[in-house]
Amino acid sequence: MTNLEGAPEEASDVRGRVAELHAIREQVRRGPSERATEAQKAKGKLTARERIDLLLDEGSFNEVEPLRRHRATGFGLEEKRPYTDGVITGWGTVHGRTVFVYAHDFRIFGGALGEAHATKIHKIMDMAIAAGAPLVSLNDGAGARIQEGVSALAGYGGIFQRNTRASGVIPQISVMLGPCAGGAAYSPALTDFVFMVRETSQMFITGPDVVQAVTGEKVTQNGLGGADVHAETSGVCHFAYDDEESCLEEVRYLLSMLPQNNRENPPVVESEDPADRRGEALLDLVPADGNRPYDMRKVIEEIVDDGDYLEIHERWATNIIVALARLDGQVVGVIANQPQSLAGVLDIEASEKSARFIQMCDAFNIPLITLLDVPGFLPGVDQEHGGIIRHGAKMLYAYCNATVPRISVILRKAYGGAYIVMDSQSIGADLTYAWPTNEIAVMGAEGAANVIFRRQIAGADDPEAMRARMVKEYKSELMHPYYAAERGLVDDVIDPVETRTVLIRSLAMLRTKHADLPSRKHGNPPQ
Repeated sequence: MTNLEGAPEEASDVRGRVAELHAIREQVRRGPSERATEAQKAKGKLTARERIDLLLDEGSFNEVEPLRRHRATGFGLEEKRPYTDGVITGWGTVHGRTVFVYAHDFRIFGGALGEAHATKIHKIMDMAIAAGAPLVSLNDGAGARIQEGVSALAGYGGIFQRNTRASGVIPQISVMLGPCAGGAAYSPALTDFVFMVRETSQMFITGPDVVQAVTGEKVTQNGLGGADVHAETSGVCHFAYDDEESCLEEVRYLLSMLPQNNRENPPVVESEDPADRRGEALLDLVPADGNRPYDMRKVIEEIVDDGDYLEIHERWATNIIVALARLDGQVVGVIANQPQSLAGVLDIEASEKSARFIQMCDAFNIPLITLLDVPGFLPGVDQEHGGIIRHGAKMLYAYCNATVPRISVILRKAYGGAYIVMDSQSIGADLTYAWPTNEIAVMGAEGAANVIFRRQIAGADDPEAMRARMVKEYKSELMHPYYAAERGLVDDVIDPVETRTVLIRSLAMLRTKHADLPSRKHGNPPQ
């Protein structure tokens, strides 16, 4: 009888403990207070959990260590020990595929990083690396938790180390949804992609007050490190959006184009765009006159599946385009000169932009398609003194080091060192095609004629007529569309309308490409 009477009492105790657990979980879910939530909303920002819900598939989030609390004492910390310690960590799915995430909760200690906070991030990063799945950080934090001293700084060191270990192994995406100052800004800089939201997110090493105190320059937070500054001027930010909802939706879209890790290929989708679709519009998009500009984006739209592509660094180094797209359902990386901006020349920023993109594609098994219309490197004292030699070499190094399938198409101009650097056959392109409008040469005909026939032009009765004659002669001898093909420098001269079909067939052949690099610890790329 006693046992029978005792059983309900024990069950009641279990139910009580379960009720207590649910109460704690509800407290964790709600966050620190309604007042803190209202303050977050007043800044036009979502809460950390709302952001996670937008990022991940509905109902897929699994939280890790939601009950974690700090153990620090002093400065009143022992009296304030909220659950999660200001960061929410876990995993879920995006389009059905596993993704790990951590999100700073600005309502708790301003999202500042303390020892327990950092330990949670370290754990989820280790899990992402071990599982071979992408990691997304939703950043909205005020830097290191000053009250915890150097322990907080050491936590950043652990994050940086893991960012570096994961580099080229799993995709890493940083989404800036609030302030990110000081050393905290280096973690996003180590990741593959950085997203920012205008007005609410900023990144800088030293804030406006310090800048004014040291240099006397007055600047706002957004003027120093806002989304537009980093999207257009510094190149730190790859994507900038007006609101968090559209930003997180684009993160989901980017993840749909990336593999889970470096051992897998990007996801393939069924394409309704015919592989043999002819691009008749290409005949009118690209003028035969090499001095006339056009929009390379329209060429890309005509070639890729459904005209759909994701441009990266759209507003920085606009003289070159880098984008992810699909050809017959397969993800490809596109690098293309943009004749509408600086005539499509290569400069310091274009070289850096391309090099990083090429390395990312190579790391994650994404084939490279290069569309050339390049008149050369940008001349000038600023470029030379700024190190165009070493910066241009970054792009060259990235192409030469890439082992993924590489196909280049020369649309029009391909002059000098810029032609060689942009994945020419001589640096290892698997296949090189050219349109019949191509001009592959050491330099433009006018410049070449002025060098080669300088004396004849100077000694002629009519120098301008002689120059025109020599330019025409140089073009007919060395710059006709089939000169490079006759010497095996391009694999074929193709009809522009067949470009899409040729690329898709070539990629299908190269899908099983295998290339071995020399045994080494790592290379020493130009800096």
